[in-house]
Amino acid sequence: MSTETSGTPIADGVEFTADFGLSLLVLMRAYRTVVAPALDDVPQGARGYQTLSVVVRGDQRNQLALATYLGIDRTVMTYLIDDLVTAGLVERRLTPADRRQRKIVATDRGVKTLRKLQRQVREAEARLLETLDESERQAFRTLLSRIACDLRDMDLAAAPCDAATSDPCDAAGP
Repeated sequence: MSTETSGTPIADGVEFTADFGLSLLVLMRAYRTVVAPALDDVPQGARGYQTLSVVVRGDQRNQLALATYLGIDRTVMTYLIDDLVTAGLVERRLTPADRRQRKIVATDRGVKTLRKLQRQVREAEARLLETLDESERQAFRTLLSRIACDLRDMDLAAAPCDAATSDPCDAAGP
């Protein structure tokens, strides 16, 4: 049986137009489709871009900490770092406190590449969000960052707000 409430179709008490999970799924698929071409030049695409972003920030003490922070299996991280090293974007350096560990450090080329990639990703994101005006885009980003920051209290491999941007938690506020 189907009725309408405020213009929203209802069947057996279920709303079909306000499905949060479906909306997120559609947005993530569109995001991957729009952003992927901007990341063609970085090894392993989005994963390589996110890794390079965190490495450039320089706040992970070694490769294992980097893998844990990004929620990437440590063996997969080894191959990812190998690819980034081969591309000349990062290098492994001995950690002075423990020479068995390696800190992953961005090269000058890696920093320049990241800047270029960030511009390309922002342009792709702007196309994705073009249905919103500028104030709505900013509000959407702020709310999304705030939700991600609140999720860090959950049992997740990495703080999602830290992995998403450089410091959205401070910018978004409580």
